[in-house]
Amino acid sequence: MVTPAVRREAVTCLMQDFQASERRACKVLGADRRMVRYASRRPDDGPVRDRMKALACERKRFGYRRLHIMLNREGFHLNHKKLRRLYREEGLQVRKRGGRKRALGTRLPMVLPSGPGERWSLDFVSDSFMDGRRFRVLCVLDDFSRECLALVADTSIGGHRLVRELDALIARHGKPLTIVSDNGTEMTSNAILKWSQDCGVTWHYIAPGKPMQNGFVESFNGRLRDECLNETLFASLRHARAELAIWRHDYNHVRPHSALGGKSPMEALSKRKTKASWGHAPMMLANAAEIDQNFNKGLYV
Repeated sequence: MVTPAVRREAVTCLMQDFQASERRACKVLGADRRMVRYASRRPDDGPVRDRMKALACERKRFGYRRLHIMLNREGFHLNHKKLRRLYREEGLQVRKRGGRKRALGTRLPMVLPSGPGERWSLDFVSDSFMDGRRFRVLCVLDDFSRECLALVADTSIGGHRLVRELDALIARHGKPLTIVSDNGTEMTSNAILKWSQDCGVTWHYIAPGKPMQNGFVESFNGRLRDECLNETLFASLRHARAELAIWRHDYNHVRPHSALGGKSPMEALSKRKTKASWGHAPMMLANAAEIDQNFNKGLYV
């Protein structure tokens, strides 16, 4: 514990968890009570943050120095060190390019979806046939309703095949606002880059080595592997596709989901539509508090 902010957080945690007084908590942690009680008078700088994020979305390869120049042109005059602090707090650092051209995605933190069809999550899982050959399964999940939109099994799924599958899903379910995925070669291919630009779909890439940022589909993958892949011996690709289709139907229509109050995704979605048709304000299937709680618990499906 070095910074005052960390010390204040530790004192607060000690007081809440162990019902200790402020004096006792500060003595145990060696913190100054004046430091704990200090209230920052630093302004929020909301207009500067909003404009900086807007410029970062328009010009994805601009660092804080060029953003500083553009903000000065618009009348936002502030020290470059302060701008760098705001820049880092908003998570707008520019990623280094690799050896080939890849899809860049967004640079802003994700927001929770407020309705079905707003955000999809994509990921791959792999398994093997009885003869040892490997195959892959593309999983597509609606982050709001938790509906499994597709389970595509094949021995090889590249960028162009992924584009065809996404076009088919959009024809059935409509176009999402955002798609979340990791940085796999299929997701960062030129075919996906061109498709996302042509369709106007925002593609958000999680940070490398941070699968918890795509927690909805990662949790789904765990249930898929535990309840289907590990329980079945697949003789062929046709057999795998048939078993996955049966499990997907059961997951969407029968299997109770803890984040949806014990309802299946389609049951919860139909009840939401029914309430909206009665004239009541539509309610989220999983509100922000429940989603945050599920993230903390590991997102058990």
